[in-house]
Amino acid sequence: MKINKVLTKNLVIITLMAANMFNTVAQEEEKDKRPVPEPFASTMLIDNQTSVIPNAKGLQFVIHHRFGTFENGLNDLIGIYAPSNIRMGFNYGITDRLMVGIGTEKNNKAQELHWKYNIASQTRSNSMPVTITYYGNGVIDASDESDFGTNFKSIHRLSYFNQLIVSRKFSEKLSLLIAPGFLHFNAVDSVYQNQKLTLTVGGKFNIYNNINLLCEYDKSFAIEEVKDYEEDYLPEGNLGFAAEIATGTHTFQIVLAQYREIINQYNFAYNTNDLKDGWVLGFNLTVRFY
Repeated sequence: MKINKVLTKNLVIITLMAANMFNTVAQEEEKDKRPVPEPFASTMLIDNQTSVIPNAKGLQFVIHHRFGTFENGLNDLIGIYAPSNIRMGFNYGITDRLMVGIGTEKNNKAQELHWKYNIASQTRSNSMPVTITYYGNGVIDASDESDFGTNFKSIHRLSYFNQLIVSRKFSEKLSLLIAPGFLHFNAVDSVYQNQKLTLTVGGKFNIYNNINLLCEYDKSFAIEEVKDYEEDYLPEGNLGFAAEIATGTHTFQIVLAQYREIINQYNFAYNTNDLKDGWVLGFNLTVRFY
């Protein structure tokens, strides 16, 4: 009888221990399915978006500033005295996976509505190895009607950009992304094509505490056959570098790149700056309100 009681007691203890062990394992597995901490410090890499989205109900104020090109050297103090381009905007996190934003850009008097949606997030267990994010915008060019030539229609002011951002955080130091895209202008000058495929590759490397180095390369690709008269107007690629300082409420980037426009489709469709003297200095500033 005593033996049966001892066996029963031991069986209960073993059962409770096993249940606790399975519960702990289940909790650890659940934790491993959590998204990795943000692979990038900002919604912007340099001239392109990252996979980062503001927290739900989080508001961001964003400023982009680009000086002129280096082409006039010290006469323009490597572009600082030359005409600049500026964009200001707001981003708002509707949910932790969906962002919307508005902005206005100087050069093209461009009024932008953009959005970003997180399709899937890289998990800590690597059950999902990458983060996949969709980004898109719609832009109204508010330039004077005469800039659009003859037979002007209001719909000619519209352009669109769509991009799929695939990123991976390889370690606390290194994060990389690749982002194919597509742009469309309702109307362009005859020497330009109104639709193009685009590709962006880039990454972030943390060098010390909250200081990061950023790099990206962009290229656009013609969809239709390029005519002889279009060849001189084919966009160049963009190579960009930035130093980034990130805090809980601010992200500040000092930029050296070849894109002077700030809104994606204008950069990809029209940029003709080259590696010799087509560089521009600039900065990006993101202020977060929670």
